[in-house]
Amino acid sequence: MKGKFVTFEGCEGSGKSTQIRLLSERLKTEGVPHMVTREPGGSDIAEQIRAVILNGKNSAMCDECEALLYAAARAQHLREKVQPALRAGMLVLCDRYVDSSLAYQGYARGLGADFIADINGFAMRDFTPDVTLFLDISPEAAFRRKHGADEDDRMEQLGLDFHRKVYQGYLKLAASYPERIVKVECGGSKFRTAEGIYSLLKRRGII
Repeated sequence: MKGKFVTFEGCEGSGKSTQIRLLSERLKTEGVPHMVTREPGGSDIAEQIRAVILNGKNSAMCDECEALLYAAARAQHLREKVQPALRAGMLVLCDRYVDSSLAYQGYARGLGADFIADINGFAMRDFTPDVTLFLDISPEAAFRRKHGADEDDRMEQLGLDFHRKVYQGYLKLAASYPERIVKVECGGSKFRTAEGIYSLLKRRGII
C-alpha cells in the first residue's frame, strides 16, 4: 500500500510550518495516520546537514556546495523517513522539498534546473509529491509578517533581492507544473488558509 506525499513550499515566513501544524492537528482529531517532516532535516543525519547549511557563520559556502548539501540531506531523509512511511500507507506532510532547491539554488542562485535535477535524480527516483502546496505570498509581505529575517539563519540573511528571485522561481515552477503545484492564497487569517488547504486536499482525494 502506498501512502500520499504532500509538500509545502513558499518564501521565508510564508507560514508553511503553521499550516502543516494546523493540518496535522485536524488530521489527528479525524484519526488519519500521517507523518510531519521537513527539509533539510527530518532525520538525525539530515538535521546535522541542515545545521551546516543554515549556520550564519558559513558565509564562505559556495553555491554548488550548498545545493549538494541539500541533495545529500534529501537522499538521507527520503530513505530513512519518507520511504518507510509511504510504504506503510501513511500520509506524509513535508515542509519544503526539491522545489525549494529549484527556486533557491536553481533559479535565485543561477545554477539552473538541469543541475538541480541531476544532483537530486538518485534520491528522488520514486518520490514525486502527489501535490505541492505553494503558499503564495511575496517576500516583502512574508518578512513583514515574521518581523524581519532571522539573524542566525544564513538563508534568511541573503537579502530581499535574493528572496524576490526565489519568489519568481516559485511562480515559474507553478506555471510549469500546474497539475502538481497548487497556489494557495494566504493573505487572510491562518485559519482561513488552513480551511482552504483542507478542502483542496479533500477534493484531490489526498485525505
